[in-house]
Amino acid sequence: MSRVAAIDCGTNSIRLLIAEISEGNFREIYRTMEIVRLGEGVDKNKRFDPKAIQRTLSAVKVFSEEITRRAVGAIRFCATSATRDAENRALFIDGVTELLGVTPEVISGEEEAQLSFLGAVRELHPSDAPFLVVDIGGGSTEFVFGGNEVEAAKSVNIGCVRMSERHFDSAPVSAAAIERAIFDIDQAIRAAAEIVPITKARTLVAVAGTATTVAAAALDLESYDRYAIHQSHISATKVSTISTRFLNMSRTELAALGYMHPGRVDVIAAGALVLDRIMKATGLPEFVASESDILDGIAWSIAK
Repeated sequence: MSRVAAIDCGTNSIRLLIAEISEGNFREIYRTMEIVRLGEGVDKNKRFDPKAIQRTLSAVKVFSEEITRRAVGAIRFCATSATRDAENRALFIDGVTELLGVTPEVISGEEEAQLSFLGAVRELHPSDAPFLVVDIGGGSTEFVFGGNEVEAAKSVNIGCVRMSERHFDSAPVSAAAIERAIFDIDQAIRAAAEIVPITKARTLVAVAGTATTVAAAALDLESYDRYAIHQSHISATKVSTISTRFLNMSRTELAALGYMHPGRVDVIAAGALVLDRIMKATGLPEFVASESDILDGIAWSIAK
């Protein structure tokens, strides 16, 4: 049996999963997340802010202690959109290497997409294929199409942090800002659709914090419950309603929602809008919310 540690470091959050994997069986040992906003300002400046690096390295230090305490045999650290874009990424990579003893991999958008697909579809029935897996992150959104394996993938720069920083400077969001964001989002979706047959899927699977938070809202949860959210079916109509609701709420109102992580308050409106525009572009009546995502895919990728 292989005990592995997977770390996914995105634009908004950094997450750790420790699991035991043997002969196709997966047992979760420990899972945690910290909102560190590593990608703060990267869309505009193309550089990491030193404070953002320090926040993230503080989380890595805590992760390192957990990994040591739980006697992990193999570690894989994947950094995604923000690290791809940051010209001073070496500062961050060197800091992680010193703390963890493992050099982070700055993976491409296409590899990010494939790992998300690997994590998201393992529990789904083959009769529900072909799948379209959508991973709305902080900096980018990945579109992945396939059945037993990935057939097409594309990463585009319409993550919730990037869209928020680029278009939204107030909450509630103005009609003009929403219009500008929709233009940007739809343009990116069309670019993805040139590579990925987004209208040919039987099942749309949406992963990561934006999608699961929208699912929590649709399920009218009093607090965030990953077990209630996982594998729930959320209608396109609900997504549209929730997107409009979030866009018209103040930050105080959003923060008061029991299922809302504090680190998502200022980016959830943009993320929900991205999901809504994807639903409209695919024409599918619902999405399946999955708590299994790139983090699980990273773990599977290093299992012996």
